[in-house]
Amino acid sequence: MTQHPNRLVRTLSMLDKVPALLRPRVRNWVLRRAVPFTGTARLDYAVMTPEKVEIAITNQRCVQNHIHGVHAAAMTLLAETATGMVVGMNVRDDCLPLAKELKVQFKRRTQGDMRAVAHLSAQQRRLMQSQDKGEVVVPVTVTDASGEEPIVCEFIWAWVPSKKKVTAPNPASAPA
Repeated sequence: MTQHPNRLVRTLSMLDKVPALLRPRVRNWVLRRAVPFTGTARLDYAVMTPEKVEIAITNQRCVQNHIHGVHAAAMTLLAETATGMVVGMNVRDDCLPLAKELKVQFKRRTQGDMRAVAHLSAQQRRLMQSQDKGEVVVPVTVTDASGEEPIVCEFIWAWVPSKKKVTAPNPASAPA
C-alpha cells in the first residue's frame, strides 16, 4: 500500500515555499498556534518527517522546577509532543490520534536543554494507513545537554475513526 500524505504532512509541506532560513521559525509558529500549550513551553520542532520527529526544549524560567531543571511536566510534554506528532504525520485524515497510555520513569536530575526523538517503523506506518483503528507503542528517547537520558518513556497511541467525514483533498485549497 502506498502511503498518501495526510493533512498534517500536506500542511507542513507548504512551508517548503518559505525561505529555508525562515522555515524553522515559521514551522514553530504554525505548530505552537495549533497546539497552544507547546507555544507556552516554547517547544522547538527541529525535525518533522513521517518517520522521525525531533523536538527540543530550552531550560528557561517558564519550564523550570524548583531546582532550576526542566520541570517533570515539561519533560513529559516534550516526549508526548514528539510521539504525538510522529503519529499525527501518519494517521489517515479520516482517523483521530489519541494518547492511550504513558509511562515515565524519572532516572536523574536533568542538565540544561532537552531533546526528544520519536520514531515509527515502516510497519507501524503501514498499519496506520491500512486500518481504521489500532494502537502502537511509539519509541521516544529523551536526552538532556549531557547526552544522557534523565527520563525513560513509553507512549501508546491509538487511532480511531473520526466522527467528521473527510473529503478528498483539493491541492488548490490545502490549508496554510
